[in-house]
Amino acid sequence: MVQFTRSPVTAVLGPTNTGKTHLAVERMCGHSSGMMGFPLRLLAREVYDRVVAIKGPAQVALITGEEKIVPPQARYFLCTAESMPLQSDYAFVALDEAQIGADPERGHIFTDRLLRARGREETMILGSASIARLVKSLIPDVDIIGRPRFSTLSYAGAKKLSRLPKRSAIVAFSAEEVYAVAEMLRRFRGGAAVVMGALSPRTRNAQVQMFLNGEVDYLVATDAIGMGLNLDVAHVAFASLRKFDGRRSRRLTVAEMAQIAGRAGRHHKDGTFGSLGGEDGSAAFTPEEIEAIEAHRFPPIEHLYWRDGAPRLDSLATLIADLEERPDRPELRAAPEAVDLAVLKRMAVDPTVVDRVRGQRQVARLWDACGLPDFQKLGADHHARTVSRIWHFLSEGTGHIPRDWFAQQLARLDSVQGDIDTLSGRIAAARTWAYIAHRADWLADPAEMAERTRALEEKLSDALHAALTQRFVDRRTTVLLRDIGQNVNQLPVTVEADGTVCVDGETIGRLDGFRFSVDPATRHQDRKLLLAAAERRLGKVLRVKADELIGAADVDFALLDAAGDTPCIAWSGTPVATLLAGPTLLTPEIRLDRAILALDQDVQKQVTSRLTNWVDAQKQKHLLPLVKMAESAADPQVPPVVRAVFAQLGDAGGVSPRTDLDSALGHLDKDQRHLLRRAGIDIGVLDIYHPGLLKPGAARWRGALLAARIGKPCLPLPLPGLTLIPAGEKFDQMGARIAGFRTFGEQMLRIDMAERMARTAHEAIAKGEAFTATSPQIVSLGLSEAAFLALMRAAGFRAVEGAEEGNPNWVFKGRQKARPPQQQQHPAREGKPRGKPAPRPAAATPARAPAAPANNAFAGLAALLGRNG
Repeated sequence: MVQFTRSPVTAVLGPTNTGKTHLAVERMCGHSSGMMGFPLRLLAREVYDRVVAIKGPAQVALITGEEKIVPPQARYFLCTAESMPLQSDYAFVALDEAQIGADPERGHIFTDRLLRARGREETMILGSASIARLVKSLIPDVDIIGRPRFSTLSYAGAKKLSRLPKRSAIVAFSAEEVYAVAEMLRRFRGGAAVVMGALSPRTRNAQVQMFLNGEVDYLVATDAIGMGLNLDVAHVAFASLRKFDGRRSRRLTVAEMAQIAGRAGRHHKDGTFGSLGGEDGSAAFTPEEIEAIEAHRFPPIEHLYWRDGAPRLDSLATLIADLEERPDRPELRAAPEAVDLAVLKRMAVDPTVVDRVRGQRQVARLWDACGLPDFQKLGADHHARTVSRIWHFLSEGTGHIPRDWFAQQLARLDSVQGDIDTLSGRIAAARTWAYIAHRADWLADPAEMAERTRALEEKLSDALHAALTQRFVDRRTTVLLRDIGQNVNQLPVTVEADGTVCVDGETIGRLDGFRFSVDPATRHQDRKLLLAAAERRLGKVLRVKADELIGAADVDFALLDAAGDTPCIAWSGTPVATLLAGPTLLTPEIRLDRAILALDQDVQKQVTSRLTNWVDAQKQKHLLPLVKMAESAADPQVPPVVRAVFAQLGDAGGVSPRTDLDSALGHLDKDQRHLLRRAGIDIGVLDIYHPGLLKPGAARWRGALLAARIGKPCLPLPLPGLTLIPAGEKFDQMGARIAGFRTFGEQMLRIDMAERMARTAHEAIAKGEAFTATSPQIVSLGLSEAAFLALMRAAGFRAVEGAEEGNPNWVFKGRQKARPPQQQQHPAREGKPRGKPAPRPAAATPARAPAAPANNAFAGLAALLGRNG
């Protein structure tokens, strides 16, 4: 049966921001002792801090399920509603947010406190005006006082997230939605603080403090902020108007909307509320809802949920019967089965429990164990297993939970690794053990374990705050957005010695030469913002850099020709220009870096001129033979046929296969060939080249210029000093050709060495000497037999089996050639040694091959040897 206690009771009812809680705190502090019950641990902690500031820590206690601070001389107790010690005597008692009695999940707790919690001298009930009729009906002698709102609350319409005013709170109804909104605010507005009921007080306070200190301008929260948390919020935006109440997804009642919207405005500062998105979205208010919220007129609450708050403990059956008893008042309804009752019923069918639970003491102990809150929200079945384990410890042996087992549970949670959800889950689990540690009769050493659980929760809370801040707050973006519209010249922009660029102390990136690169820790979606900030703020810095470049010495510049990259010019190690195709190979276009193109036209011209002068100096240093070829190709004093050869060879970069120039060479007479030799050009059997262009520096520049001409990245070049690339080393043939190498089988040999071996082979054969893969010259090079054979074939030789004793299996003899008309035959050009005739091969030797055309590769070698002979 419902019992009522008659005593002086005052109900202070009204909308949010009416100073109800502040009034109750003042009234309590005017009494010799007092107790207040709150709906949230966070709110109890907030008021505890206020009362401590008034009365001092020695006189004030905090009691929540998982946190107890109870000094020996404490006279003022701030509690969650579930933790209110009703058996104690206090001069003043107050219950905050009494309308929660209409909540199906926790309503019976608040209804019980409303009916039974009484102060010796004064009792105050705080809540919404919608509960006035029920309070008057249940407590006939109550004195109801209405309080008007200090400030005006008005509807501001629907706004997109990117257009929300500063000092806004966005309310969502799931962790996933909170995270999504906070992530969007981080991108658009630099970040947001996050407040959820599941956060520990330490994490919540740290997050709220960022908002109060102005580090972030937005706060994203669940409907927990509607329960009296005092925040300096100017606007409340609803991300949704639907919530899952534990049974179904439903639309908020008007009273719930008003409770949350009422957080906007503080004291006499007006506030606004609205929806997030469009006027017709899921968060859109109806005109009737808007009118009711602005006028603070809500439908009265029709009933409160009730459950016997002081059930009999004679037996399990009696306890369950009292908890399932239905109220006999029309204002009250039986509460839905709560988790503690569901767990009790599951345990009541356990034979071990039935056997052990005999007498009031054991029934009370079991009921206390069932009262362990399900902080992790894993459901009655899972929670029942935890409770069963705890109760078995409490009902056997010393009646205490083993210290080692308890310590192991804490150790499992002692890790700050993981994401936000993982850390939140650990904090929820830690709250379970904190609740247990504050039950003095459940542990042999509760003080030690309470301290350990407190330290664990603080550690996890700090980690969670750091994770939330890292994910949802970007102070750098906040600073930059806050500076938009200010005078750029007045912004505190600094460039450190190492190139780090800071705006108001926040690193936005790095300046290497003229190239600004965004801080690598920046998320992809924030890069555009930082790049825009750099463009606005680095103008003067880049102008100074340009002056330094224009006056720099040649040694400060370098050619960047890394394989796979576009050829570039670097200044002090940083690219400042790219080489692109120009009118000729030796006159590439020098395209300035995009950062330099942002400077004035005059500055760009001066930079381009400086880089052009450097490139010209490098051509004189490394590519002088190529420069002279270009000059000769344009010199009218040079015969046209020779100019054609110079032009073709110069266009190829000064190194070309002979076959590409055979046609042009065929038109040259002896004197004209002499002009090429005087220019330093070697007309080889396989290639035509200038030896000076095979040097490493020349090869690098030729590779860069050729890559620029065709608009392709630079190719990898062999290491300087190599004459042979082994078969096992994979190498791009085009890059090797640029560096002056020719492929023979699986090996590559530098072309000047190939020509030397071809000449050596011809001389040896002309003398009748063996020239094979085992010859000293070939062995010293490291040329394989297959590569050696390929070289000899390419040079115009053919293999002949040796028949005489002492000859190797393979001997190479020069091919015959047809003499050009009017040309005297030279012995060397026949592949025969000068002097005495070569020994006649044995009969098994194959017949001599027919005469080869005059323009074959061997003919060129013969002509060359004859010229030099």
